[in-house]
Amino acid sequence: MSRSSQLVYSTDQGRICPDCRQPKTACCCKTAAAPVSDGPIRIRRQTKGRKGKGVTLIEGIPLADDDLKALAKQLKKACGSGGTVKNGVIEIQGDYREQALAYLVKQGYEAKLAGG
Repeated sequence: MSRSSQLVYSTDQGRICPDCRQPKTACCCKTAAAPVSDGPIRIRRQTKGRKGKGVTLIEGIPLADDDLKALAKQLKKACGSGGTVKNGVIEIQGDYREQALAYLVKQGYEAKLAGG
């Protein structure tokens, strides 16, 4: 069956998940286990592709998307800066490596500074 001809709504069940073809209320796609960490959380600074503006990147956090967004919100508040979550990496505007490291260690995560 082609991707464009899949069922997306049923009057019996409501919206249908395109991946698992279950009703959205019983969808099991998003309830997958949290990603496994490949070691300590790495905190680094990057300016590449940002017109010289630096951002703090926090990678390797073993959390699901919703929990990662909540942690990013707490980190942004602790640093007093803006930021976002992209592809499982938290980006905080500015150089806040030390503050992010202190916050994550205080929360019980194993974290380290990466890069030069």
